[in-house]
Amino acid sequence: MSRKFFPVFALLIVLSMVLAACGGAAAPEAASEAPAEEVAAEAPEEEVAAEAPGETDGPAPAEGADTLSKVQDLGVLNCGVSGALLAFSFVEDDGSMSGFDADYCRAVAAAVLGDAEAVEFRASNASERFPILQSGEIDVLSRNTTWTVSRDTSLGFNFVPVTFYDGQGMLVRRDSGITTLEDLDGGTVCVNAGTTTEKNLADVFRSRGIEYEPVVFAESNDVRLAYDEGRCDGWTTDKSALISNGQLLAVPADHVILEETMSKEPLGPLVRHGDDNWFDIVKWTVNCTFQAEELGITSENVDEMLGSDDPTVLNTLGVEGDLGQAMSINNDFCYQVIKQVGNYEEIYNRNLGPDTPYNVPRGLNSQWTDGGLLYSPPFR
Repeated sequence: MSRKFFPVFALLIVLSMVLAACGGAAAPEAASEAPAEEVAAEAPEEEVAAEAPGETDGPAPAEGADTLSKVQDLGVLNCGVSGALLAFSFVEDDGSMSGFDADYCRAVAAAVLGDAEAVEFRASNASERFPILQSGEIDVLSRNTTWTVSRDTSLGFNFVPVTFYDGQGMLVRRDSGITTLEDLDGGTVCVNAGTTTEKNLADVFRSRGIEYEPVVFAESNDVRLAYDEGRCDGWTTDKSALISNGQLLAVPADHVILEETMSKEPLGPLVRHGDDNWFDIVKWTVNCTFQAEELGITSENVDEMLGSDDPTVLNTLGVEGDLGQAMSINNDFCYQVIKQVGNYEEIYNRNLGPDTPYNVPRGLNSQWTDGGLLYSPPFR
């Protein structure tokens, strides 16, 4: 499929409020095992039909379930992704999984198994992602999923630190004359069913007295196709997803993302309630990527850094201390993550940075020392 790109000035407009996100793209029909979603402030199209707890009720593993032992016994991490979201999790022509979310699956595998490639990717759409995590079919979900109170409590999940701060946007045709959300009054909007995106759209338009007709589809690809066919005046999802999947439109340059950001969409991996040690492992795997960037540790210099005189570096890489042992994994778990997958900057730039078609500014996804929100607790 072609990958045309939005003009640079369009991306700058889109990203003026800095990334935010939700998450959820359906996996391509051709792939039965694929990963997950989103790009730049909204890259990962949010899919979380999770405001209604009953919609995703399913058998949950018993309290105290030992996910680590299961993963180690199998020798593979089962990771849920979208598989249809460029730059976040996308099945390439050769069957490999690329993307930001997919790399965080690899990071967990590196930490737990010492092998970043020991991952089985499970592609999922918005409606099935939560049940397969609840039932234990997957060990972690890394699929541009927005952290909300209902998902964190009544649905029985634990969210690890946010890996991508995104926000919901609206894509319209450049020649439509639509420059604000109010200009969509009386119009139609294409949206993914069962997601925070759908609810945010209803809430924002209701609060502003904007009348509209939602055109709803279960699969994100169907949403895009319907908009491209002219069945809707606007298409809404996370801005990152609009940027990435918007490149699949027939003529991407004919469309523009409105400047306004309609919501906060903190995206990141999540695990089931009931296994605190596994929660700790995934949490500190993510923090490892933040910490390494802050300390200047990269996949290129990590071996050299093993000889550092800085005790913080030595603790982080497991040269000193027993931080890994406390979670029943190797003390060098963070070393393995950085050596095999990279620090946060490397993961971001590989999938979203200046050398990619997207070139998404870091914005809120910058280190706290650079005015962003990335901040790792101490490795002590």
